[in-house]
Parts: sequence; structure tokens; C-alpha cells
Amino acid sequence: MLRLRALWRHPCRALHVGRANRDQILEQLRVCSAEVQVFDVVGKHKAKLGAGHVAGALGMLWQFQKEKPHILRTLEMIRTHPQFLTLCVLAENKIAVMDDSAVVDMLYNVLRLTVEPHDSLVQQLVTEAWNRLDRLQLSTLSKFAVCLSDQHLHHSPLMGQITDILSQKLESVEDIRVLTNLMVSVSTLASPHLRDRLIERADALLDTMNPSLHRNSRRVVQFLRNIRYCYRPLLEKCNRVFLHGIGDMDAESIGIILGLYQSLQFNSCDFRLAVRERLAELSDTCTDPNSFSKYFAALGPLARLETREGLESSALLLVDELNPQQALAVVETLEETQCRNLQLITKSVQLSWLLHRNLDVFRPAEIARITQALIVLHYQSPEMFTKLRSKLVGHLEVSVIPQEVAMLTRVLSMLPCPRVEETVTSRVKAVLPQCNLNELNSIAQAAARWARGSIPSYHHSTPGTYVQLLQVLSRCGLERVRMAHRLDLLLEELKYVSGEWFEEVLLEETMVTLQRLKGQITFNDLPELCMVLTRSGYLFPSLMDHIASITMENIHKIHYSTTYSILLPFSVLNYDPPNGEFFETCIENFTPYIGLFDPHLLVLLACCLAVADYFPESLIREIFTVDFLTKLDSQLETLPDTLNMRIRLRLMELNRAVCLECPEFQVPWFHERYCLQMQKKGHGVISPFQQQIHKMLGEVLGGMNYAKVAVLTPYFYTVDFECVLDRYMRPVPIAEHSQLQVTEEEKVQWGLGSAWKEQNELPAGAQRIAVDFLDSRSFCRNSGHMKGDAVMRKRHLEILGYHVVQIPHLEWNSMELSNMEAWKEYLRKKIFTEYSKCD
Repeated sequence: MLRLRALWRHPCRALHVGRANRDQILEQLRVCSAEVQVFDVVGKHKAKLGAGHVAGALGMLWQFQKEKPHILRTLEMIRTHPQFLTLCVLAENKIAVMDDSAVVDMLYNVLRLTVEPHDSLVQQLVTEAWNRLDRLQLSTLSKFAVCLSDQHLHHSPLMGQITDILSQKLESVEDIRVLTNLMVSVSTLASPHLRDRLIERADALLDTMNPSLHRNSRRVVQFLRNIRYCYRPLLEKCNRVFLHGIGDMDAESIGIILGLYQSLQFNSCDFRLAVRERLAELSDTCTDPNSFSKYFAALGPLARLETREGLESSALLLVDELNPQQALAVVETLEETQCRNLQLITKSVQLSWLLHRNLDVFRPAEIARITQALIVLHYQSPEMFTKLRSKLVGHLEVSVIPQEVAMLTRVLSMLPCPRVEETVTSRVKAVLPQCNLNELNSIAQAAARWARGSIPSYHHSTPGTYVQLLQVLSRCGLERVRMAHRLDLLLEELKYVSGEWFEEVLLEETMVTLQRLKGQITFNDLPELCMVLTRSGYLFPSLMDHIASITMENIHKIHYSTTYSILLPFSVLNYDPPNGEFFETCIENFTPYIGLFDPHLLVLLACCLAVADYFPESLIREIFTVDFLTKLDSQLETLPDTLNMRIRLRLMELNRAVCLECPEFQVPWFHERYCLQMQKKGHGVISPFQQQIHKMLGEVLGGMNYAKVAVLTPYFYTVDFECVLDRYMRPVPIAEHSQLQVTEEEKVQWGLGSAWKEQNELPAGAQRIAVDFLDSRSFCRNSGHMKGDAVMRKRHLEILGYHVVQIPHLEWNSMELSNMEAWKEYLRKKIFTEYSKCD
């Protein structure tokens, strides 16, 4: 038995036995260098093979395959070889005499050799290991858990027993590899308490780990992804391990880590830049279809334009050799990078469907993904989309999984079609009571699309069908919100929910529920809760005060990088808690870590504070340095286009705010060229509404030449209307050349004088008046409380020398102002009365 145990644990090493105990079969296995030689030995001695021989042979077969690149592996040939079947039969007969680790190791090897989970050998090995579960060593238990995960038994009672054993023995786990394998395997069953203990233990063991073993850290990140918990201290520790080991990573490992980061919404500038450099080094080694598809998927979204074009050219040369899964990876990358290379798109799709026409190789989720990708890429092929639609409907009609039904419904609604099958709407209705808020929202958006595009002549798809579906959706959504009793679960469901249906049907009730559950708020909930409040536009002072109180009580437990999410609703909704120390406390908390922020996040944080009229000097001076801006430019090249444009806009707004409100910092205005480019992209068309107001202002002021429409100010604010009053409150005609005009210089500017020229001075004592119409976006959704952007804009216009007259949409559209004369009288009072009070 001892010999069998040693042989099973180390199948290759076990073949080196002493001369006194020489075993001819073991000697022959020892000299094998290929699978065919192993099979020859098995064929010659199958009547004499013991448990150790069988274990050694199976171990060697997997070891030979493991050492080969994926493209050169011959798993199918091995699995169908007659001698492999002989080994499997012998293994079944000898399970009882194997030790614990031998049983699990054999299970691991046969699964890696792609033996099906329903095979009798696999089932007997699982049963035997289950019977011995309580006595398994932690390392063996870890490998057994991996085997169960490979068979998709994450929610099985057996995995539940493993979770319980792990909970009892967690403090005795000293091997990070053992721990991380168990963490990933039990992630779907771990309670919040066990989750926290696992994170704490992994955090401690990572400090003792060899930094080059980045797979352990990758499993930690995978665990966090599985439990949907972006625990930043542990993520940053893993990220440092990845940076240390980036030189040993291949394209597949890099792609997996980037995907995990994306799922967790975790961004690391240093890692993305290191990845781009590492992938550039791998370009000459990724030339076969398998490695190139992974290389293309990893580098494409990070690459500069010229590199991306080179990648597309290389993909064109290899695309005919890709299998369907590889083609799907390429097409999804083309979608992510918004590729317009029609030749590459067409070839990739033709390949996928050439094979798919005969083989059902794509799962429902993959059908949905490729459909969405082709729609985004504007691929033109009615025949292709007809095939895709048929597949989507077929999968949808038989699916019983809410998440899958929601996904298929959403993608199906993106395809043009005059009617939707009754079987589809029936299936959707049947699963609605089981859907979470995110799934309900996806289905509601699909139903709204169908309702807008329906043709009444089709009796199965009348608008009434979709109205009924929307009514059921609304009822299910309201019930789910009202019955919510755990804040953490509700926030998880709300994470990606947005859109017209949610805002009209569920938003108000959701805010009431959040108020009801505010007693459950902990500092861990703050980032997600604050993001929900920011998106909602609702201002509840009592809830905001409670959030501020929890933040200040736990400020030293809050990770510095989450400060932005917590501050955002207070800034956007223009709310400063009564104690007056909330913003200062948060600023003090993150200030020591300014140098550790990702550049783009630091810009967003500074802009958020600027809206609230806070300008920490250390933060502003850090951002407006050449080194920081250079690093920011490098990072922006690796970000998606939409985020890239958003960060550039926020940097411009921050630059403008600092120049206007903090001239003592001596920060130059260097966004002249950027603003001019944005101005040229804008249409600059005056709307009928603006023309109507302009005419009314002309009548109020005494002539059209007394008011100008859409006036561009210094630092590129656009004022809806501008007029000038002299010291006696009389309108002054505005000549075309008398407005503040931008110079055509593209140099860095220091202050107002060099950037702008006022060609005609105003008469002594005269005052420029800015008339701004504020629509609903300028106010909190549930009140007339003005948002932070509108307040900051007013501050800046006043610094520029304007007296600002703001016209709220609620006043302008009120019942009191129902005719032209009432509107003109309202404008007269706002312009003359308010100005006289200020004067």
C-alpha cells in the first residue's frame, strides 16, 4: 500500500524504485517518452497491471499532454485508444485499494484527459472520494473541489460539505494554492461571514507567497469576481503580484486577468500599461490561430490606432484558420474596439457560420454575444440575421433560466422584425416572477422596443400584447422592490439598472425602500449605495446625513479609492451635510494616498470636489504637473473611447474651474485647442424654442439687437442669451463685435487677458446679463433643489463678470405663465427686478 501511495502521488518519480525492488513494468513505463509507448506497455502487461501501474500510466498520459501547446494536444486520440479504455476498466476495479490522495489524483487526471463526467469511472471515483471526505488532507480536498467544479457541481450537497469542512479548518490552511483553489470552488456557497474570513486568510497568506506564482493571486481575484465583491486592498495586493510576474505571463493569462478586472470594475493604469508592453514582446510568438485569437482579444482594446490596424491586418491572414470559438473572440474584440474593417468582420462571421451551419457549436449565450457584436459592427447580411434570430428564438422557447431568458430577449429585440412569436412572449411571462431587477429591466427595455416597432396587422403581436407584458413587468418589479429586506442584495440587483422603464416605474419605490433599509447600511455598502443615489437624482437629506455619519465614523476603514464614489452624490446633488465637516474629513482621508490613485480616477475625484467648491491644494498641484499629465495621456490610450472622452472632458472642466476659482495656484489654461475642436464638432443650430425666446427678449428690451443668443464666453461656456444694462438699467445694443471672443492662438494661456479679447469696452457702469434656461437635468428629480453643475456654472459666469438670471423650467412651464404676455412679463421681472436687487 505504501508503494501504491507513493506511486500515485508522484507517478513519474515513483518509477525510480530501488534495484532490490525492481519492477519490470515500472522500468518500462519509466523510459516512455510519448503516449504511444505508454499504451504499448499497457497492452503487453495488462494482465499484470496493479493499481500503482494504472495510476502511473494515467498520470504520465496527462503529463505528456500538459507539456504540449493546446494546438498540439491529442486528447481525442488518447480517449478513444483501446488501451486507454483498458486503463479505465482496470482503474474501476482497483479503486478500493487506492489511498485517499490516489483516488482524487486519478479523478483529476481522467477529467483533464476529457473523460465525460457521466462516465462510470468518474462517477465511482467521485463516490469513493465522497465516502472518504472527512479524512481527506486539505491539499487533497482542494484538488477534489477543483474536480467537482470541473463537473459544474458548484451547488451540490457535496460541495456544501466541503464548504463546511473548509470553514472548520480554515485557520490551519498554510498553503496559498490549497486555499485559493478551495476559495474558487466554494465561492457560490460561502456565507458573508465565511467570505470575510476567506479574504482575511488569503490576505495573510499572500504576504508569504512567492511573487512569481501569479496563478494563486489570479484565483483570489476570480473568487472576488465570483462573489461580486470589489475588495480593493486585496485586489491591489494581487495587482502588485501581477506586475511583478508580468514577464512570465502569456496572452491567455493576461486576457483572463483583464476580464476579471473588467467584471469587478477594477482599473489599474500600471497593469494596463505593463500588459501593453508585455503583449508587444509576445507578438512574434502568437502566430498560430489559438494563441493569436487570445493575443488579439487581449491587446486589441489596449492598442494604439496604428497597432490596432496592424493587428487587423494579421487577423485577416489567419481568420480562415480560426475555429468558431476563436472567430467569436475576434468578432467580440472587433465590437469592443468599434472596428470598421468590413473585410475582417465579414470573413470572421462567414467562418463561424460555415461551421455552425452543420454543427451546433455555440451555446445560447454565445449566440446572443455574436448577434450583439454584429449589430454593433453594422454588419449587413439579412440572411445571417435571419439565421441568428431563428437560433435565438429556438433557445428562448425552451429556456427556463431567468438570466438566460433576459439575455436572449434583450438581444432578440435588437433585431428588426415585424412580429414576435407568441411562444416567446409566453416564455418571457412565465419566468418574470423569478427575475431579479436587472433581468426585469432588460426585458422591459426589449418589450418597449417591440411596442414601438410593432405592426398592428399581425394579430399575434399587437401593441396590446406588449402593453400587457409591460404591466406584468411593472407588477413584478414593484413587488420585488417592496419585498426587499436585505440592503446588500438590493444594491447588487441595482448595480447595472437604468433606463426609462426603471425611472418611470420603479425608481420612486426603490428610493422609499432604500430609506426603509438605511438601518442596515455599513461602510462596505457605501460605494454601491452612493452610485445608486447619484444615478437616481433623488435627494433625501435624512439618508444623505446617515451616509455622511457612517462615513465619518468609519473613515479609517474606508479605502482611499472609494472616496470618489462616496463623495459623488453629495457633489452632484449639491448637498453638504449639516455638520460641515464631511468633505474635509474625506479629503484628509485620501490626501496621504494621492500618489497611489490611478490618474483618471484622481481627475474624476478632483472634478467632483470642484463642483462642490473644494480645491485641495495638494490634489490640484499633483494633477497639473507634466509627469502626471504624461502618465494620464498614456493611460487614456488604453481606455475605451467613451471613458477616454469622459476623462478628457472632466480634465477640461477641472482646468477651467481651477483657473477661475483658484488663480493663486497659477495653473495655466491649456484646453483652448480642445474646446475649439469640440465647438467645431457641435452643430451650433439655434432651436425654434431659442428663436421664440430671442424674439420675446427683443420685445422686452426694445429690439432684437439688445439680446444675443447662444453666446460663447471665456473658457467656453455657452450662455443661452446675453444682454447688457447700463448703470441706469437701460438696455444697451449689442453689436456683433462686442461680445467676448476667443483668439485663434493655440498656445497655453495664463489668465483671461491673454486668452480672450473684449474688442469693445462696455460703457462705464454697464453690466452683462446672462439669461440661462434650466431644464429638468439641472434639478434633483424629487424637488426643485439645484444640482451642483448648475450652481458651479453660475459661480463661474459671475466670476467672468456676468449677472446670472436663471429660469427654472418648472416656473417657465407653470400654469401661471400660459401666454405670451405672461412670459414677457416674467422675463422683464427676472432681468430688471433681480438685477436691481443685486445692484
